[in-house]
Parts: sequence; structure tokens; C-alpha cells
Amino acid sequence: MKFSLSALTAAALIAAAPLAMAQNVAIVNGKAVPSSRVTALEQQIAASGRPIDEATRAQIKEEVILREVFMQEAQKRGIAATPEYKEQMELARQTIMIRALFADYQKKNPVSDADLQAEYDKFAAANGGKEYRARHILVEKEDEAKAIIAAIKGGAKFEDQAKAKSKDPGSGANGGDLDWANAASYVTEFSEAMIKLEKGQMTQEPVKSQFGYHIIRVDDVRQAKLPTFEELKPQIAQQMQQQKLGDFQRSLREKAKIQ
Repeated sequence: MKFSLSALTAAALIAAAPLAMAQNVAIVNGKAVPSSRVTALEQQIAASGRPIDEATRAQIKEEVILREVFMQEAQKRGIAATPEYKEQMELARQTIMIRALFADYQKKNPVSDADLQAEYDKFAAANGGKEYRARHILVEKEDEAKAIIAAIKGGAKFEDQAKAKSKDPGSGANGGDLDWANAASYVTEFSEAMIKLEKGQMTQEPVKSQFGYHIIRVDDVRQAKLPTFEELKPQIAQQMQQQKLGDFQRSLREKAKIQ
């Protein structure tokens, strides 16, 4: 049985068609649209945390086809030759290059586990130790503070005095409650007076600070409960990476010769 050359050619084209379609997502006005464009968009979406399902793939395919349709029309109209297009392309090129530069720097200059542990240790040192559940009443004059102390000693409730007379609106409305905090959270004069108190004790004299005069009572004391290193590790890593990148950016700016 004999086959003509045209029949063999047709058969070859038919056999090649599935391969071509696998490489291309579509043919738009005779121009092939490669499947790699779909893959690139899928990777971008996946990197943002969005799952890729069949419905999403269909949307991506349609998006790629529409882009090709619009691109062909833009090329017909000579958009690529306009000054506006060239300026935007240059800005886009710079953005992509700079993003790639920073990604390359971070890849080659990772934050080590030792660096992360050292940063956590500093955090633990600054925030560890004792925490205090304190209340305070803040007034402007020392005589007023002494009168409040006398009233409380005489049977007045600390909480009621705070609501009525404290000029700290945040804590005053809550009976002077400052919630749990370590001593370093307060100004020096306040913290030094507070840490001398035992649970349930109140300062016997007004405590002066830059804000006025305080009457302080400690309601409870406990050991600080800090997050573990593993719990904070991702957050610390992100902060340190951003800090290193910021240092890199500043060093480039300082070394640049700008006239």
C-alpha cells in the first residue's frame, strides 16, 4: 500500500498537534501563547498563599489569553513607541531589578540560628523577671496626693478614689488598674517605688514623676510568662532580615558618589 507525501505530512502534523498544544495554552490570531505564562502566574498566586484549584487554573488561562489579545492590539496601535510607555517600562525594569537585588542579598546573607537565639536572649532579659499588677492614682499636687493617701488609710476605697480624682483617664476609669507589666514599662521613679512594695501594699508617701504625683498599690506579683524561642523565632527572623536589608540599603547609599 502506498502513501502520498501529502498524506504523510498530514499525519505528522496531526501527531505533533497534541505536543504543540501541551507547550502552548492557546493560539491567538495565529500567535502561540506558551503554557509557561500560565505556570508563572500560578507560581505568583501560590506564593501569596492562595490555593490553586481547577477553577483558578481556568481563570488564569483566560487571563493569559486576554493579555495576549490586548498586547496584540497595543502593538498594532504602536503603543510601544510612545514616550509614556517607555517611561513606564523603565520604571518597571528598575522595580524588578531592585527586587531581584534584595532577594539575592537576603539569600546570600541569611540570619543564623545563633543570631536569632542571641536576639531572643536580649528580649528575654529585658522582659523576664517579675511582673506586677499595679494600680495608681495620678494627681498634680503633692498635698492632694497626701490627702488621698490619708483618705484611703481612713477607709476610702483605692478604686473609688482613682475613678474620682486620678488625672490618668485610661487607668482612672478602671479604678487605677494598670494591668500586668514589668517594672521597666514605667518611668524610673514609679518603678523604683513599685518594686519595693509587697502584694497588697500601697505607697505611704506620694511618688513624684514627670507626670505628677502617684499613689501606687501592688495587687499581685508573678514571674513573667514569655513566649518560647520557637514561638517567636519566625517574628524575630523577619525583623532581623529587614534590619540587615535596611543596613545593606543604607551602605549602598553612603558609598554611592552622588553629585
